[in-house]
Amino acid sequence: MKKLLFLYIVLLPLFSFTPKAVVWVAVGDSFTYLNDHLDETGNRVTQGYLTRVAAGFPGLRYINQGHNGWKATDIAGNIDQLGLVKADVYTVLLGTNDWWGGRPLGTLDDYKNNTGNATTFGAFRIIIDKLRALNPAAGIVLITPMQRNDFVYILDPNNNAYGSYKPKNGQTLEAFANAVRDIGKLEKLPVIDLYHDRQLDLSQLVHFKRLKDTATGHYENYRFPASAGIPFDPKHDAYPYPQEAMDITYDGLHPSDKGNAIIAGKIIRAFKQLGL
Repeated sequence: MKKLLFLYIVLLPLFSFTPKAVVWVAVGDSFTYLNDHLDETGNRVTQGYLTRVAAGFPGLRYINQGHNGWKATDIAGNIDQLGLVKADVYTVLLGTNDWWGGRPLGTLDDYKNNTGNATTFGAFRIIIDKLRALNPAAGIVLITPMQRNDFVYILDPNNNAYGSYKPKNGQTLEAFANAVRDIGKLEKLPVIDLYHDRQLDLSQLVHFKRLKDTATGHYENYRFPASAGIPFDPKHDAYPYPQEAMDITYDGLHPSDKGNAIIAGKIIRAFKQLGL
């Protein structure tokens, strides 16, 4: 009896402090995809937000369902071919490519009436319905797109896009962020609002953009909003975001280590609030 009691006392802590296994499926675009493709950041990023969340949340295993360049409408249109699996918690970080790609945002009625993936609102209904079908008890956390400065792809400067400081196809990125918030409110789902977070304000995304002065032809470091009015020629100009230009993002759009750390911290807090 004494031996059994001794073993119980010795082994109890081992079982008591074993972290609960939690499976997290992260659905997203390049923000999520790049976590496991750091070479495509020019190795400027050392850890994406998924890795950082897993490191700060014992027992959690993530499954990366990030698809580079995809819109919410793309995810919805391929929802049954993605290999999504049952999980304890899902995050959905989409919308920035819908905005830049000129996809119609639609209205909340498109979500309510399940009108299909012709609009971003309708696409979110398909995505959320699929996640709930996989596990009705799972937590679902929605994440709005971040604001974005002028994007220039580090591996191919010909791939570039202006920032969210002006509309695209008559739509603002903020409207897409607000759509995610509206869906979260309707469905009573937690929403991490990156777009309206002061830490992630457009003015904080890069320290500067290095561009040629149009009068002298000499390179100058321009801060936003002055940088938005200076042309960039991808065929002849140097890459406009050297290492020292990095702040929240490393290329005007995608989060740097600093940005990923901020996003990860918000997700960890959301998961804890869900009781994971």
